[in-house]
Amino acid sequence: QVQLVESGGGLVQPGGSLRLSCAASGIIFSFTFMRWYRQAPGKERELVATVTRGGTPTVADSAKGRFTISRGIGKNTVYLQMNSLKPEDTAVYSCNGERNGIDYWGKGTLVTVSA
Repeated sequence: QVQLVESGGGLVQPGGSLRLSCAASGIIFSFTFMRWYRQAPGKERELVATVTRGGTPTVADSAKGRFTISRGIGKNTVYLQMNSLKPEDTAVYSCNGERNGIDYWGKGTLVTVSA
C-alpha cells in the first residue's frame, strides 16, 4: 500500500521559516511528479510547487522567491523549504505524488503563521 507521510509543520512567527518533508513508502517506482498543495480554511486547494523526477522545480507565483521545492536522493522524498512566511501562508500542506495519471496523497501537515 502506497503511503505518503508529511512532517515539519507547526507554528511559526511571520518572517520565519519551516521545512516540510514528505516521504513515500510501499512503492518500487519513482513518481513522475511530486507536488505540494495547501488548503487554507474556507478556501480551495492551491498548488504550491511541483518537482519532476529529474528535479526540475516549478513554484506558484504566491510563493515564488520564498519557497523552494526539492526532491530527495531517494527520489520519492520531497521537501518544501519555506522562508519569509506570512500569515496568509497558514494552511494544511499536503504532499502529492503522481505517476501515469494516478495520484497519491498524504494526509497533510498544518502550518500556522502567527505572532
